[in-house]
Amino acid sequence: MLAKMTSKNQLTLPKSIVSQFPGSQYFDVRAEYGRIILEPVNTKPLSAVHEKLEALGISEDDVGEAVKWSRR
Repeated sequence: MLAKMTSKNQLTLPKSIVSQFPGSQYFDVRAEYGRIILEPVNTKPLSAVHEKLEALGISEDDVGEAVKWSRR
């Protein structure tokens, strides 16, 4: 299948391809070996992250300490 790039560097993906990734609005884009690779990224609302951290018993202070540790 072909996709044409517009003068504004935009591509329209064929419907038959996009339909294989329902709900995907964001794609990770990278170049590898002369090819453009698109991978769907499923984003979650920030509230889902907070809920997961709470379920795991991880506090905001724990996250802050982890960030400080990783930056050393």
